[in-house]
Amino acid sequence: MTDAGADYRFRDGAAHLIAEIDAALDRGEIDEAGWHARVADIVRPAYLAATTPQAQSGHSGDAVAWEHARGIIADAIDRDGTFLDVGCANGLLMETIVGWCAARGIRIEPYGLDIVVELAALARARLPQYAERIFVGNALTWSAPMRFDFVRVGLEYVPPRRRRDLVARLLHEVVAGDGRLVIGVYNEDVDLALTLRGIVEGWGYRVAGRSERRHRNRANEVHHVLWIDAPARTMA
Repeated sequence: MTDAGADYRFRDGAAHLIAEIDAALDRGEIDEAGWHARVADIVRPAYLAATTPQAQSGHSGDAVAWEHARGIIADAIDRDGTFLDVGCANGLLMETIVGWCAARGIRIEPYGLDIVVELAALARARLPQYAERIFVGNALTWSAPMRFDFVRVGLEYVPPRRRRDLVARLLHEVVAGDGRLVIGVYNEDVDLALTLRGIVEGWGYRVAGRSERRHRNRANEVHHVLWIDAPARTMA
């Protein structure tokens, strides 16, 4: 059966390169380890050569644009707790989420995970106070040392056919029993037929909440994030 999320297109400057890697995996020319290695070969040099914290975390704008686009992640956080950023890159989200939540009276303890060793090292160098909280691993196989109250992830971190598996694994093995999985941020056309929410609900999950914000420069686009609650939280 085809994964409902396999055809979801992420807006990214390297999207065409990633599509080629996806196709190579589908043809059996590479395995999943090869997929991750090739994606890392694209991300690693681009992020390490970047000259701003935002670009080192995959964002093309400045600090104001970063907060405008990524700040909606804080809308998913409604209480004190631990926060794991899957795909943390240089740790900028770990750093800024603390301030965004503090402005709302919420205390967050940030953690990070990245599959690229060099990016995790960069995050540790930038944030020495959190160095022991930044891990290296593949979210599909990583053995978490603890459960986290809030976990943020991007579906593009794994091959299209494994996106549903990624959500399931994080919810069952990484998110705390009363925690929350946050997916995004993504840019979407306001009239897009295949939306992130539709994909997640097609997998059988109930979207507990979502937040969006108009793109600063593109009138027909919104920044979009959603979240799924773990079972214990749903029953509370």
